[in-house]
Amino acid sequence: MISYLFTGFGNLIQSGSILALFIGVFLGIVIGALPGLTATMGIALLIPFTYGMDPAFALSLMVGIFAGGIYGGSISAILLRTPGTPAAGATVLDGYPLAQKGQAGKALAVSTIASALGGLIGALILTFLAPQIAKIAVLFGPPEYVLLGVYGLSMISYVAGKSMSKGIFMGLLGILISTIGIDPISGFPRFTFGQLNLLNGLSLLPVLIGLFAAAQAFEGVEKFNEPQSPQAKITRIGLSGKEFFRILPHIVKSAFIGTFVGAVPGTGTDIAAFLSYGEAKRSSKNGSEFGTGVIEGVAAPESGNNACVNGAMIPMFTLGIPGEAATAVMLGGLMLLGLQPGPLLFRDNPQVIYTVFASTITSNILILVLGLFGARFFAKVLQLPAKLITTLIFVLAIIGSYAMRNNAFDVSVTIIAGFVGFILAKADYPVPPLLLGLILGPLVEANLGRTVIISEGNYSIFFTRPLCWLFWALILYTVISNISKSRKASKQPSQEAHNGSKA
Repeated sequence: MISYLFTGFGNLIQSGSILALFIGVFLGIVIGALPGLTATMGIALLIPFTYGMDPAFALSLMVGIFAGGIYGGSISAILLRTPGTPAAGATVLDGYPLAQKGQAGKALAVSTIASALGGLIGALILTFLAPQIAKIAVLFGPPEYVLLGVYGLSMISYVAGKSMSKGIFMGLLGILISTIGIDPISGFPRFTFGQLNLLNGLSLLPVLIGLFAAAQAFEGVEKFNEPQSPQAKITRIGLSGKEFFRILPHIVKSAFIGTFVGAVPGTGTDIAAFLSYGEAKRSSKNGSEFGTGVIEGVAAPESGNNACVNGAMIPMFTLGIPGEAATAVMLGGLMLLGLQPGPLLFRDNPQVIYTVFASTITSNILILVLGLFGARFFAKVLQLPAKLITTLIFVLAIIGSYAMRNNAFDVSVTIIAGFVGFILAKADYPVPPLLLGLILGPLVEANLGRTVIISEGNYSIFFTRPLCWLFWALILYTVISNISKSRKASKQPSQEAHNGSKA
């Protein structure tokens, strides 16, 4: 394993992939720092242009944008009280108050250091844990993949947002959309309505670009005339040794939390950030001061969400299941490059995979360098007019969707998906469950058909294999735990109302 990793570092340099990584991290930071743009959108817009590239070069570019984008969201969160990405939502709580105290430079330094160290710890865990998971995944057959998909779909309950019913509805809608095209078992066309472009189903990338980029452009048009927030002044970028050792325990702990959260399919960097923030507040000696501008409140969520970047790649590479939205887009990119995610990826393409692992480690070093030396420059990017940003998003969405297959139909899919995504956001319907259904629907359907064929219609096959029992246990635990949480949440308001009436 160590020899493969050293080979990966050598290939990263010799193939020129390190240049792609540098460009990716730089672009990712800029994208993440611009309010409304996310790493997911950046990767989705980039993927069509990676067609024909060397896989290691293209994947390094994606890794750089993913890592840089998650970190970049903290810049606007600290300076403008506007999270550049959802992952930076928790960073606002202490980052902006710290900037308002005239310590914006310190807040940016804490964010940069925590992001780099947290991401580095997550990258090392990814490097040494992923192959072990791959060995277990080799034992998977069609029944295991069916239950794996069902387990991934059960995570909809975690990303459903405020309304479980809306989350389930969106997940089912995603599954329904995934059935458009030719049935993988019978070859019978479904929901094509005589449209030849739908025989192969809806292409994943135009839908993703529409749901994220085009939807954001529509929202930007609505806010054309809103004034921009004033920019905070940046003081010295730096951190004392005492302050570093003060935040170090929170960085390490949050890195493990973030990696674990990322490795669970259907979660995301925003969940990792808030869990890390909550744990830091619980365990800190000055927990009561959180929210007023303490450096631990910046370090914990930034370490957690950047570690989650690497954790989310574990199920993507080893099992072919996205850990969160950005890795769902990367999953599509892997397939475009001719790489099939799963256990055989480590056996058939070890050079590419370990080059990517080397990229994940190196990306965090680049974040540290670019973050500390480029903070003032990145802050100036935020001064771009909102109208220009919105126009740029829309133009890139159109170009990206068309460039993939040079098909105008994909452009119409992007525009329609963007409008649908905009309406869904207005109605407070979560998009991640739809994305999970869209990605996991084909996995469940195809393998269910194969399972029925090999078992000759005997569904007891799902209860006679050891790994199947493991997934049944995980599915039941997920369902029962969420039912329990929902009941507790529903009882709490009624209990408070009862106590209020007594008073």
